[in-house]
Amino acid sequence: MGRGNLVALIVFGIIILVFPLVFTNPYYLRVMNFAGIFAIICIGLSLLLGYAGQISIGQAGFFAIGAYTSGILTAKFGFNVWSGIFIGIGINCVVAVIVGIPTLKLRGHYLAMATLGIGEIIHIVALADMEDFTKLWRSLGEALGYSPSALAAAVQPYAGLTGGPSGFPGIPTLSLGPWEATTPEQWFYITWGVVFVFLVLALNLIHSRIGRALRAIHGNEEAARAMGVNTPPLKVGVFVVSAAMASVAGSLYAHYVKFISPESFSINESIHFVVMVAVGGMMNVWGAVVGTIIMTILPESLRFFHDYDILMYGLVLLLIMMFMPEGVVGLAQRLYASTKSNRSG
Repeated sequence: MGRGNLVALIVFGIIILVFPLVFTNPYYLRVMNFAGIFAIICIGLSLLLGYAGQISIGQAGFFAIGAYTSGILTAKFGFNVWSGIFIGIGINCVVAVIVGIPTLKLRGHYLAMATLGIGEIIHIVALADMEDFTKLWRSLGEALGYSPSALAAAVQPYAGLTGGPSGFPGIPTLSLGPWEATTPEQWFYITWGVVFVFLVLALNLIHSRIGRALRAIHGNEEAARAMGVNTPPLKVGVFVVSAAMASVAGSLYAHYVKFISPESFSINESIHFVVMVAVGGMMNVWGAVVGTIIMTILPESLRFFHDYDILMYGLVLLLIMMFMPEGVVGLAQRLYASTKSNRSG
């Protein structure tokens, strides 16, 4: 992992421990809780986009699968919260394998459009209400030669589980035995504790043989294949890892907010996640965390401008991308290296 990353992790861990003790305002803690949830997604997206070079604009879809699976199983079928989370991870991994094998054969904007389509399909499914599901199953029954009414009746108990455009409430909070996470402080330690764990795993991955292979694929896939790197399984593998992280984030989101609706998992959210990674720095997993914090706090800070907050948001983002194309973390590393070189010189 390296001494630098180890020191950074220790400092990061100390910040996580003391932050709720210094910033006791529930509003600040709630904002940081959402930042922590989004950071989990962006760490996985950084591995996929920044290290493996595979563009994905459909992470909100995997985010939605985790949220809806955990939310539906716990709120409507009485499953244990932890069972819902792990089942959501399993479903996301299966979907990622099924989708990733054909999709990751594409490159560039073709891959981006394919992942965009996947995210949109999942969003449309979440939007579907009971009437939409009934029509779908009737049409499917006709196509397969079954009785449309019989097939529709068979799936009727499971139709409209997502709640359609209105979503559904009543999702239980995270619990362990008699203990329940009810305060912003408790959720801060949960969300950022998960971020810390995934950050450690990601740093170990990228400094391993697999991480070097992923960087080789990003640099030149043909050259990597010529050097003996088995590229298809690695690309699908990192795609599955990113989907699993998005699933965990989705489950945490569902149990934190206790209400989910399709608007939280739209294409705009997928693009927002990519922007977070780009602002922090694509080629550094720390950038995913820093970029997420910046792009979560920034809209809240710009509410002071009222009707012009979207304009100011776009202006700040434009300035960051123009003058810091390597991201905030990349710029900080370059300035540190330059200062160190000047001192040694």
